[in-house]
Amino acid sequence: MYTSFLVLVLLILGQQGFNIWVENLNYQASDWKTHSLIVQHEGERLLNAVIDEQTAISLYYTHQQLMIENYGESSFPFRDSFNKLYDLMEDNPTQLQELDKIKHLHNHWLFKFNQKMFSNYVSSYHMTGGTLFSYLCSEINVLIKREEILLIERTNSLQQLNHVKTVINIFTTVMIIAGAVLNLQRLYRRAEIPLQQLTETGKLWRQGQMSVQVDYSSQDEIGQLAVVLDGMADETRHRQERIEVRNQQLEDMICALSHDLRTPLLATRTTLDGMIKGAFGTVSETWKEIFEEYREANEDILKLVEVLLDVSRYESGRGAYLNYDPLDWEKIFVKVIAQIKASSKCELKFTLEIPQSLPTVYGDELEIQRVVQNLIDNAVRASLPLSEISLGTKSFGEQVQVYVRDKGSGIAPQEKERLFHRFIQGKGRHGKAGLGLYLCRQIIESHSGTIGVESSPGEGSTFWFTLPVDRSKAWFNHLKEI
Repeated sequence: MYTSFLVLVLLILGQQGFNIWVENLNYQASDWKTHSLIVQHEGERLLNAVIDEQTAISLYYTHQQLMIENYGESSFPFRDSFNKLYDLMEDNPTQLQELDKIKHLHNHWLFKFNQKMFSNYVSSYHMTGGTLFSYLCSEINVLIKREEILLIERTNSLQQLNHVKTVINIFTTVMIIAGAVLNLQRLYRRAEIPLQQLTETGKLWRQGQMSVQVDYSSQDEIGQLAVVLDGMADETRHRQERIEVRNQQLEDMICALSHDLRTPLLATRTTLDGMIKGAFGTVSETWKEIFEEYREANEDILKLVEVLLDVSRYESGRGAYLNYDPLDWEKIFVKVIAQIKASSKCELKFTLEIPQSLPTVYGDELEIQRVVQNLIDNAVRASLPLSEISLGTKSFGEQVQVYVRDKGSGIAPQEKERLFHRFIQGKGRHGKAGLGLYLCRQIIESHSGTIGVESSPGEGSTFWFTLPVDRSKAWFNHLKEI
């Protein structure tokens, strides 16, 4: 490609150099043509001057005194034209010899005239002077004809030169266009197509498909770049596989530990319930308070274990087996609010906003209830006593949006993006282990919905999730029951 570009540059430079050379030749030819025209013109003036002198000599014998004066005046144009021709032909020795011959004939002719001017042999002069005059005119005509021929030759040379210039320009233009087209094709094959492949492969890598290769091999720079990128993709894919293996091992370990911890925790809860109720004998109030604190701590650990088990279940794909029933939002809200009021010591005001014309949404009622309970529980922890928490639903295109709005301290913008990840808690919203919102996201996404939050510091927060209006799931659930 570099060689072809270099050839194109050399062609362009050659064309420009040739044009400059031809222009110089044109300029010289124009000067030669102008010079020939001037020589021809002066030759004609010289011939006219000789004819005028001959006329004055012929009339001398009838008007001697008058024609002597006219003859003296007619000699000046000859000398002037002759001097100009001599200056114009000083670089051409051949033409100078012809001028010298013309001058010699002219002088000899004038000498004959001066010799016979005061002589009585008029007829003798006419014979000798007429012959010299004829020779002189012939030599001048030869000079003029030679300049005419030279003018024609130079004009033809100039035309041929312009013709050659046109042919060369057409040829170089065609070659430059062909070279440009060839370079564009090569550039398209060697640059644009590989870059398109790199772009498409990069998009697939961005989607996580690191096993896709660029599939371009060449010895140029783009081929070397493709090899480097393929190597980086392979290293990234192997690193991701190792990370996924470690994460799976960690999740398996957490799941196994959760299963192993759940049984003794349930046994401990049963034992503490029996001790608090006096199944093992009378318990004083002091010990009863201690046992209740133990039972509350045991209950928190048990809930954490259950959340870990649920998270593992959804991440492994087992959470996709859900029951799809029509959701009664008022029933879900009332049930969750009752549970919150029974377990929370804060006095809060709850308001419900459920439109009558809301489309029916299908989903797993228990799982959706867990999501609503988690969102309300977060709102309760972020709210001040006697403040208001709003719960509601609204139609949102082909979806139904459910929201929980509190008047707490709000969430910083940099925290909102991380709230729905594992082990992340917002400031002022202290939960148990930072898994509640992550589990909510898993449940909602399993229902083909989305979840998010709108909040500003000092203005409260609105947690929301959407569920699609999809009756096919209800029909599929009905067929499964049949």
